[in-house]
Amino acid sequence: MLPLFKSHYSIGKSILTLDSPGESNACGSDSILDIAKEHSLSEVILVEDSLTGFMQAMNICESIGINLIFGLRLSCYNSEVSLGDSQTSHKIIIFPKNKEGCSLLNKIYTHAFCEDGGEIKEKSLLALFNPDLLKLAVPFYDSFIFNNLTMLGSACAPLSNFTDIEPTFFIEENQLPFDGMVKEAVLSYCEKSGFEYEPVKSIYYKKRTDFEAYQTHKCICGRSFSASRSLSTPKQDHLGSEEFCFESYLDYESSHSN
Repeated sequence: MLPLFKSHYSIGKSILTLDSPGESNACGSDSILDIAKEHSLSEVILVEDSLTGFMQAMNICESIGINLIFGLRLSCYNSEVSLGDSQTSHKIIIFPKNKEGCSLLNKIYTHAFCEDGGEIKEKSLLALFNPDLLKLAVPFYDSFIFNNLTMLGSACAPLSNFTDIEPTFFIEENQLPFDGMVKEAVLSYCEKSGFEYEPVKSIYYKKRTDFEAYQTHKCICGRSFSASRSLSTPKQDHLGSEEFCFESYLDYESSHSN
């Protein structure tokens, strides 16, 4: 299973930081790099919703001898479908393979936020994407499969040239009620299409006991406190489980080590 970290640079999505090892405040948020050093990780896979923290992550990882694998999570939609963007939008993750790939990823990111309104149109992505420089992954949550299964009226479609791109599909198990249903659909799609899949764990905080702090942070960033919303009823997606943590990842690795 691959641990997929997300930092505070993905605003409202994580309470982990990119502070250098040893620089975190003992009473504050945990650093991804502290976790990596503590557990002797040779690489850190960072999946962010922006490129803002990329240089900081790269510089620190280089200074402490840890390999950084960076992925950008974007919303993609088919602007040709008449149902409307909100019903066709789904998430993808793009990983650069080298320096040229990093430059191309920056170009895609810039196009998405300067030309396509913060998302990337399918035709824009396909015009820019180069499989020799980039690797595309399909996240478990908010993918076209997930949205079509769990969202009323969703009509998301895979990219039209998936065969040329050869994506890898991510699979997660975080004790959410729909995980089994989505996993079954992803495995079925991969089997029919001949695509690879990989078990992963999205990590937004260090321990299960940090869940309330994460929940509070997410609510504040989303400005969701109101008469009908509170910590007990936050009305936020994917807040029904405390398993999005590094502790859960360690438990999985320990139970499958034999």
